[in-house]
Amino acid sequence: MAASVNLERSYMELIGAERETSRRNFRDLSLRPDVNLVIGGPKYADCAGGYCYSESSSLLSATRNRFLHWTSYADTLELVEISLDINLVNNAVRLRILNCSILPGGVHICETPNNIVVLILTNQTVHRLILPHPSRMYRSEIISDSHIQSIFTDIGKTNFHDPSNTYVIPAIPGRAPNTTASTAWLSSDGEALFALPSISGGILVIKMPPHDMEGLVTIAELKQSSVMQRLLTGWMPSSIRGDQGPAHLPVSLAVHTLDHDSYLFALCQDHKLRMWSYKDQMCLMVADMLEYVPVSKDIRQTAGTGHKLRLAFSETLGILYLGVYLHTPKQGQFCVFQLMCAESNRYSLDHISSIFTNQETLIDFTFTLTSMDIWALWLDDDNQTVVKHINFEENQAGQWNPVFVNPLPEDDLAISDEQEPQEAYLECLFAPGRFTIAAVQKAIQILRKGSGRVLDLSWEELRKDVTLTVENEIQNAVIDYDVSQEEFRQINIENWCKFYTCCLQYQETLSRPLALLVHPDTNMVCLLRKGFLSFLAPCSLVEHLYLVPAEHLLTVDESVISDDIDAASDIVNLIQCLRMIADYISEDMAYLMESACCHLQSPERVAEQILEDLIANDIDNIMENIQNKLQDTRNPIRAIGFLLQNMDYETNADMEQPQPNTRLNLSTLYGSITASSVVCQAICKISATRFLICRDLLILQHLLLRLGDMALIGAGQLLHSQQELIPRAAQLLLSYYMIRWGSQCLACAVPVDILESNLQHLSVLELSDSQVEKRRYTSGIQTIVELFFEDVARKHFPHVFIQSGASQLQEPLNWSDLIKRITNYLLQLLWPSNPNFQFAECLMRNCQYTQLQEYVRLLLPWCQVNVGSCHFMLAQCYLVAGEGHKALDCFSQAASEVEREDFLEKLIRVEEGESVSPRLQYKKK
Repeated sequence: MAASVNLERSYMELIGAERETSRRNFRDLSLRPDVNLVIGGPKYADCAGGYCYSESSSLLSATRNRFLHWTSYADTLELVEISLDINLVNNAVRLRILNCSILPGGVHICETPNNIVVLILTNQTVHRLILPHPSRMYRSEIISDSHIQSIFTDIGKTNFHDPSNTYVIPAIPGRAPNTTASTAWLSSDGEALFALPSISGGILVIKMPPHDMEGLVTIAELKQSSVMQRLLTGWMPSSIRGDQGPAHLPVSLAVHTLDHDSYLFALCQDHKLRMWSYKDQMCLMVADMLEYVPVSKDIRQTAGTGHKLRLAFSETLGILYLGVYLHTPKQGQFCVFQLMCAESNRYSLDHISSIFTNQETLIDFTFTLTSMDIWALWLDDDNQTVVKHINFEENQAGQWNPVFVNPLPEDDLAISDEQEPQEAYLECLFAPGRFTIAAVQKAIQILRKGSGRVLDLSWEELRKDVTLTVENEIQNAVIDYDVSQEEFRQINIENWCKFYTCCLQYQETLSRPLALLVHPDTNMVCLLRKGFLSFLAPCSLVEHLYLVPAEHLLTVDESVISDDIDAASDIVNLIQCLRMIADYISEDMAYLMESACCHLQSPERVAEQILEDLIANDIDNIMENIQNKLQDTRNPIRAIGFLLQNMDYETNADMEQPQPNTRLNLSTLYGSITASSVVCQAICKISATRFLICRDLLILQHLLLRLGDMALIGAGQLLHSQQELIPRAAQLLLSYYMIRWGSQCLACAVPVDILESNLQHLSVLELSDSQVEKRRYTSGIQTIVELFFEDVARKHFPHVFIQSGASQLQEPLNWSDLIKRITNYLLQLLWPSNPNFQFAECLMRNCQYTQLQEYVRLLLPWCQVNVGSCHFMLAQCYLVAGEGHKALDCFSQAASEVEREDFLEKLIRVEEGESVSPRLQYKKK
């Protein structure tokens, strides 16, 4: 199996959008404060954010792998609670605060032992929302083993007009209208505090008493005049003397609470960072950020309205770090500081590092202390999402690591003459991870001209609704015409294209990036888009080298690839050759290999054909460039072997289910629909990428055979490549093709009564796990790999977790390590040439006979493992289809393998006096 290598790696995006409509159906609530709508006021940008529970990284916590995220736009706030371990019911709320506009970044979540407190700032009001803490919710609220209530379940009972939890910002001193900076927090005494820039250039702080105590709301204004009494001490900087003006206006605010005081940090338009004590209402520090900018002369003349400030606190070290983004006209700069404190409350900043970037439109950034990474989110010049991360301590070269974000669905679908337009478009619209429910529903509304309300439909019902909507449009287009078959087909295509384009427009809107969420302990990274949430997972070494931009390969630290520097250099050269091949392969050439795998043709022969085409059409001397790179490679055959070894999951590892460790509470780990979708998307992306790597390796090896001695490879190595490495690469290619196919193949929704009937028929086979679980079939799309993950693979998590070394209860869960180990283990279970046959057995047990028949068809011609088991499965499919004669023939072919294959051995009882399944009586003959 692939070795684990620590490396600054790229990441891939995995969509966590809910595909079960009932669970993301927002409940609408509204609040009408005593204010009037501000006519002609500023329009604020959409915003998003998230909060991870304080103990969500703890293995035994009630909030393990559980967090909140939100989106705000205009007067509306959408709040969602997510768990990777268990499905949450009533987990989405939409709150409208009428006549108000929610400030960007104006939502803050705080946690107490008993409550979750949501603090909201608008352009005219502040609000406090009290919710129960998950650990305090009653066990009686558990609905089933796989569903529990969210903290939003009883939010409808909340009195939003309670004056103790809502307050109108007074006109004097008033909020500064030309800045959106704000922050909010809970004091150590439970008071809710809201801070925002005041009209005078200071900081307005509104304080609500604890929610369970009576009291009045109070207001304080932090301004420079409040420190005049301290000027005689001699240490207060002269830069803060005098009256305040627009230059002092904060553009970004952050707060850190310590003991019984709160320290406010304000990054201001004059490029200065100011630190305030709320308790003493004193300015404790002023630091000029332009001292850390290489060329700052021109910047001083412009207001720093694009600056951003973030804080991170190390609980173990008791150290506060500050992350500052300085926006300049020509480039952006990230600075990380450590707050230093001397005697007499003298504070200063210790500059740790500066990271430069040419990206212009920064949407959000954050930084973590566990990995010492800065994560940043931009929109590029083409309005495309860009996410990158960099280690701010050790990355001297300033090399950012990329995230491979999901592209939007293709603009146009090519419909061949053999395809039905309806089927082609429906397949694309309802492919897993392609379009969100909201985009499809909005397109239906547009075509129906807004008539009718949005219904809570399952994916199957939604598919029928789409079909009906477009068919009505088609009928309206031809109702008064006598059209030919060809004209009717063209009208079909035009109307389906119209609907598809509408879906695409809304999907693009919903895909707009708004924020990043990074868990400070587990290093889980989420990308918050306008309409859904994505998780970012690290790429393995092979994918990282194959996918990263070319400049990364030139600067990669070869020591992390292999201890042998020469071998590592060869691997990098080999990857460069593969990428040259990949860039030169046309769509038609790529389709040849896809078609070969589907139609059971030889991948080796197709690779030779593609090579011939590449050589015949080589107008850019690509083959010569590849040959030159090969001549710089000391041992290309060894490098090829390294890549193949790192992609091969054939193993004899023990796949038996270990005894569950109830103390570790692993029964629900990654048990939610969201987790299943994310893990199986990772499997799909890994298999898709490695399929391409194997394809390019096959082509390159045939080029090596053609070059012969010109490639400076001995005859023995060429023979080794021809007899061992090429067949091995072909088998890996077919293996990843099958896993990718399973990751995209949809499972059929089977009613529970049919499942039970099926398992009763299978019970005579005495399969070890032939018991129907009380599992519901989701209303969302589910692939057969997701079905296998939920039904079988998760039962092996105790083994995975013990292997991870994270079983120490005091250690926090690590997202990157856990997602990597889970995907690796799932790949082992899915690997076609492994002795375990659990994937096919799962398909049979869950009545997925059409998918099972296709699986066996793709597997039998080339895989020499489980041949008898495949014939047995094919016989089962024929029995269900009523083709008994074909089933009997397959049973006969399986008979010779009964005692040599693990799966078939489970079906046969040879002990004296034990009955034998009637379907296996052929073994006695």
